[in-house]
Amino acid sequence: MGGTTATPAAPSETDAAAVRRYLQDLHERITAAVETLDTARFRRDVWQRPGGGGGESRVLSGGSVFERAGVSFSHVMGDKLPQSASNLRPEMAGASFEALGLSLVFHPHNPFVPTTHCNVRFLQAAPPGRPPIWWFGGGFDLTPYYPFEPDVLHWHRTARAACEPFGPELYPRYKDWCDRYFFLPHRDETRGVGGLFFDDLCEGGFDRCFAFMRSVGDHFLPAFLPIVERRKAEPWGERERAFQLYRRGRYVEFNLLYDRGTLFGLQSRGRTESILMSMPPLARWDYDWQPEAGSAESRLYEFLRPRDYLTP
Repeated sequence: MGGTTATPAAPSETDAAAVRRYLQDLHERITAAVETLDTARFRRDVWQRPGGGGGESRVLSGGSVFERAGVSFSHVMGDKLPQSASNLRPEMAGASFEALGLSLVFHPHNPFVPTTHCNVRFLQAAPPGRPPIWWFGGGFDLTPYYPFEPDVLHWHRTARAACEPFGPELYPRYKDWCDRYFFLPHRDETRGVGGLFFDDLCEGGFDRCFAFMRSVGDHFLPAFLPIVERRKAEPWGERERAFQLYRRGRYVEFNLLYDRGTLFGLQSRGRTESILMSMPPLARWDYDWQPEAGSAESRLYEFLRPRDYLTP
């Protein structure tokens, strides 16, 4: 199993229906877990896409733990694959497609709780005059403001556990892909401390790839919730809040400049509010700001270079 370019395969309706059932169940589980943790509740918006399909977006705002939490399920289809999905595969230009996915971003109140993102998705396409193809993608990553080594280790150990049943080579491969994908070249830094990222996954057959996608989705809550529980009561003040808002600016820069999911959603004429729910409710940009040497804020920058956290 690897991240090779998708090869011809045609999953049945039953297979696509199974993906849909899993993603909707994961939607429910993640929503319930957050509502158990926080004081606010999700607003639920069911939407339809004019070109085909739709989804349900759930957004929590102003909670005691999360300033904003968004979890969105989508199942869309269309006559022409968006450019963001076909620019690396010119033979797929003009293909009809069906895409299913679950995507979430959580922005906490407390600057000592990290922001996090998770996405799991399935896409099948029918290029003109060619056999249909399909692939899975997804992953999860962590964006701390004030990193704690035990939290980062727990995050990566859980990511490794998600991969282990499928081969020892997968965690380092998809961890490295995550470091390379969530990178801001104009800042020369990673978005956070990484995690997992995979795309174009079809090697080994549908059942095996689907099982791996489920493992990644199922490991998200065990990876993130213990960190929230440990850090949500940490005392913080205006200094920490200002730094959190400044670093959220980096999150916005990545999502608007480089994120393939954002581009795919907009190019496929998905629901704009659901696509941009990943944006933090507040962020700031300070001209040429630099952290004070030796400060707690400067320590973050030690983590914004790829490293192997799990090898002694």
